[in-house]
Amino acid sequence: MIEIKKGMTESEIEDYVNYVLEQMTLQEKVAQMIGNGINIKVLFDGGFGKRVYDAAGSEKYNIPSFKFTDGPRGVIIPGSTCFPVSMARGASWDLDLEERVGDVIGKEVRANGGNLFGGVCINNLRHPSWGRAQETYGEDTFQIGEFGAALTRGVQKHNVMATAKHFAANSIEKARFKVNVKMDERTLREVYLPHFKRCVEEGCATIMSAYNKVRGKYCGHNDYLLRDILKGEWSFQGFVHSDWIHGVKDTVGGITGGLDVEMPRAKYYKFKKIETALQESKISETLIDEAASRVMRTILRYTTKEDPQTYEPSLIGCKEHRQVALEAAEKSMVLLKNEKDVLPLDKKKINKLAMFGKLARVRNTGDHGSSDVNIKKVITPLKGIRNFLGDSIEVAYDDGKDPRGVKNTAKEADAAIVVVGLTYKDEGEYIIEKRTGGDRENLSLHDDHIELIKAVVSENEKCIVVLIGGSAITMEGWKDHVPAILLAWYSGVEGGNALAKILFGDVNPGGKLPFTIPKDPQHLPFFDKNAEEIEYGYYHGYTLFDKESYEPAFPFGYGLSYTSFNYSNLNVEVTDDKIIATVDIKNSGKVAGDEIVQLYIGFELSQIDRPVKLLKGFSRMNLEPNEIKPVKIEVPYKNLAWYNPKSKSWEIEQITYTLYVGSSSRKEDLLSTQFNLRN
Repeated sequence: MIEIKKGMTESEIEDYVNYVLEQMTLQEKVAQMIGNGINIKVLFDGGFGKRVYDAAGSEKYNIPSFKFTDGPRGVIIPGSTCFPVSMARGASWDLDLEERVGDVIGKEVRANGGNLFGGVCINNLRHPSWGRAQETYGEDTFQIGEFGAALTRGVQKHNVMATAKHFAANSIEKARFKVNVKMDERTLREVYLPHFKRCVEEGCATIMSAYNKVRGKYCGHNDYLLRDILKGEWSFQGFVHSDWIHGVKDTVGGITGGLDVEMPRAKYYKFKKIETALQESKISETLIDEAASRVMRTILRYTTKEDPQTYEPSLIGCKEHRQVALEAAEKSMVLLKNEKDVLPLDKKKINKLAMFGKLARVRNTGDHGSSDVNIKKVITPLKGIRNFLGDSIEVAYDDGKDPRGVKNTAKEADAAIVVVGLTYKDEGEYIIEKRTGGDRENLSLHDDHIELIKAVVSENEKCIVVLIGGSAITMEGWKDHVPAILLAWYSGVEGGNALAKILFGDVNPGGKLPFTIPKDPQHLPFFDKNAEEIEYGYYHGYTLFDKESYEPAFPFGYGLSYTSFNYSNLNVEVTDDKIIATVDIKNSGKVAGDEIVQLYIGFELSQIDRPVKLLKGFSRMNLEPNEIKPVKIEVPYKNLAWYNPKSKSWEIEQITYTLYVGSSSRKEDLLSTQFNLRN
């Protein structure tokens, strides 16, 4: 008899799964396709996320269950390390860091008793009003895909199955359970699927289907997405599980559509319902065998591997993991404005510092839905500043409620920090019972926050605005009146400490925007949070702004530093299968700093409708003052292809392309040269 053992080969796992399928009853097979009474556990715990949740598996055949916990800003079980939200980490443009974040998450999943992490969220930020924008990495499919792949690599090092979600076109929160998303084939293939394909190429173990419909079919029933593309064209070897509660609408639709597991419990995948569908010849047992075998095979791939280490509970939220969270917060913050070199603040020139705004002392780590990491010891902005300064400088705090008091406090201070922005009440997963989260009605700050900024800056010219949030915030009513603006995000457990180090120059800000901030929200695609049906177009974000020649408030890829960088000697080499760009970067300032080098390919001479340019590579690097470093970025030919719906294939145009390399997507920030591919 075949036995389960550590270090099983792929062929041994395949043989074992085939053997088990031959022995299993129909009911035992169906048991691989459902969650194990998870709703009762949630009720017993008094809330979601207090433990891992098991599904599938068979004690009889020694197949472990998969044990689910959520993300993506860390393992959501109480006490785990809370990282900055994914959008913040996207602003770091640091793939090595994201892989290390995944490494920590993988360790803490295991230390919490889990083996599946449902937190590789890679939906495209089509519009910044989307409530769950903070859970993804940005507006660009290439960048999202690279970050999702990096997180997958880190998590799966520890034999934890990573789930990429929500497949696909999930970019509206409130209407997610009903909305039908329409789009043409090129938009689907070139804009809304490549980041998922990238994670499949990286070997992600599972895929979570989205709640919404695509072209009239719920994603959990969508055979074109799940069977034809994911399992067929992409040769995905793992299993697909539903999103929770409403991810399946019909027994036959789910099974024929390619959904392998109904989570979090059996509703439509109950044995009796499946048995009836079989008796009525609406499904075949071959489909049941396929789903059950995918689940068992995937579980065995991960649970029979040798572990690289042990996973003691002491790992959870440990000091070393908090250090990674601190680094992520430091590298993600984006300096948007810094007139007259207000920043960094000089401790020698400040006797009294004033901080304003209720968000300065709130534990504000992001939304309170399924991504909430329940942790108490969060370093708030006020706490971080006081930790950093100790008794060396007086720090006055004003919550901003009394305008007269605000002005008096601001007038007496040598510098003023105003902390404003958003919370889980403004954006996040829509929780109808709690009446929290959901999509944003307005992209600007609340009126009282704007009034607070104006009151402070009227009395103190050395005013720094710190923005908290998970997506774009428009600033046209006030940004011209303040000298410095820092986007600090929902920055995790160590966010306040990171903020202090950046404001006082111990850390040079190096983050850059993973989305476009508009001057006029009318320049964004149409968005309706209550939509029954919506058309997703080919253009959004910087591609839309390029096409329509809109001027953004802050462009995609933008961010300032306390130093300056010069680009020179751009060269391009074309081989038989890739383009190799090289450029020299010089730190021309007086302090060390990180620069994020971005490579775009221009399609201005295309014979078809294509973006002006697309991001196709990036690299984060550190340079000392006056140091010059060469940077090399490679782009495979395949990354230049467009999808031809007539031939149903990816095609590469033989045209003259433009190569852009620089510090942001703005044309003025880019060097350029042209090249042709080899025939």
